[in-house]
Amino acid sequence: MSTATITDGAAIGALVTRLAGAPCIGLDTEFMRERTYRPQLCLLQLALPGEICCIDPLGKASLEPLGAAMRAPQIPKIIHAARQDLEVLWPLFGSLEGVFDTQIAAALTGLPAQIGYSDLTGRLLGVHLAKAETRTDWSRRPLSAAQLAYAADDVAHLFALHDALVTRLRQMGRLAWLEEELRDLALPGNLFVDPERAWERLRWAGDLDEDRLRLLKLLAAWRERRAAEKDRPRTWILDDAGLRSLVMQAPRTAAALAQVPELTPGFVERSGGAMLEVIDAAQLPASLPPLTRSRPDPQKTALVKRLSGLVQTVAAELALSPEILATRRELEQIAGGSMDASPLRGWRHEVIGQRLLAVL
Repeated sequence: MSTATITDGAAIGALVTRLAGAPCIGLDTEFMRERTYRPQLCLLQLALPGEICCIDPLGKASLEPLGAAMRAPQIPKIIHAARQDLEVLWPLFGSLEGVFDTQIAAALTGLPAQIGYSDLTGRLLGVHLAKAETRTDWSRRPLSAAQLAYAADDVAHLFALHDALVTRLRQMGRLAWLEEELRDLALPGNLFVDPERAWERLRWAGDLDEDRLRLLKLLAAWRERRAAEKDRPRTWILDDAGLRSLVMQAPRTAAALAQVPELTPGFVERSGGAMLEVIDAAQLPASLPPLTRSRPDPQKTALVKRLSGLVQTVAAELALSPEILATRRELEQIAGGSMDASPLRGWRHEVIGQRLLAVL
């Protein structure tokens, strides 16, 4: 398979013509996001039958002409662990259609839920890939021959993986499962963090009382919006330790805010006023009682344990990782009365949801 590096508009124009007639496209990206909120695209790799193109988005040529093929639902885009690639390509192309995620497909055959590309090529194809450039700086130019070879490898085996996984899923009668899993993969709601739900990413949120949880939701939303506005990592805006201290202490004055040890003087100077406004908006009582960990509801705990045992049993019957059927958090939602949890919808409802409801 030939490999070419594309940096100019004429070469992109020629590629567009070939993409329009391609039966499928293998796709991967290299990006950086250590210093930004949004991932910064540094390289786009496309595989077509017989060729691999490494397209440099940091040059003068526009990648916009590629958009028609990227959005065409009739041209499958084969990607491994597609979520981050879809996120980084969104500003260029919007929602990609026709995505086939080899990681999701592999999980439905019984392989580990988060299996990596290298592990998957080794298991299914007997191909073992080098990992020397895993932590490379893709923003630096020129890219080395080793970097380009590594990038090309990331798409070189996607067609073979696609064919092997489709064969397995067809034999197992699970192609409809995969179609359902991929249907909404590229929707923006599945790619980007909703500021109003940013608090859900914090494990300690479940330990809070009602007042502190209300404050956390407001502070986490502020942090998310601020990070997006400044295009900086959210922890650069306010790290988790500082966020937790604000939630626990809820300082009401500038003097009290300045005494929070987890907050830097620079943060207090820049954002102290905004913090006091958010805390005021939470409409907290005059004083917050000490936070005490509530005792778990023994009946709910026992119910979650029974549901989890059922999931383990069914997963073993289907040779699937249990988290593919239901996560513990989803089981806790079901035990708490939620009827909108993922295990109660679609193909999961058929294989596990009805049995979970029977336990209830």
